[in-house]
Amino acid sequence: MDTLSKAKRSWNMSQIRSQDTFPEKIVRSAIRRLGYRIQLHVKDLPGRPDIVLPRRNTVVFVHGCFWHRHSRCRFTYTPKTRRTFWLRKFTENRDRDARARRHLRKLGWKVITVWECQTNDVKTLTVRLKRLLSSG
Repeated sequence: MDTLSKAKRSWNMSQIRSQDTFPEKIVRSAIRRLGYRIQLHVKDLPGRPDIVLPRRNTVVFVHGCFWHRHSRCRFTYTPKTRRTFWLRKFTENRDRDARARRHLRKLGWKVITVWECQTNDVKTLTVRLKRLLSSG
């Protein structure tokens, strides 16, 4: 049973953003500091990647650990209420992510996934992004 009122739950869910999140801003900043030009949320590409580097033919997805089920991450938990709903939701999210990655790779794009928990250590994230973006 939900402990919040319907109005409070609605407000709470409305505060969860799907784009321009804090982790996305951290990743964008790190990529820009490395000297790359980026585009955001290109609607023409499968999965509408969070960050696109057209000159590098690379896309970056910044995934929330909870919503996209980062394996072995402490933020990947399943709510105790409406368990069937959440498990189906998480399965659909993972399937959609996999379809988008496959489609992008078929189109010749390099796909990089950054998890929300990886944005906590900006220095390590920057080193990883530099390595991934400089490799072919």
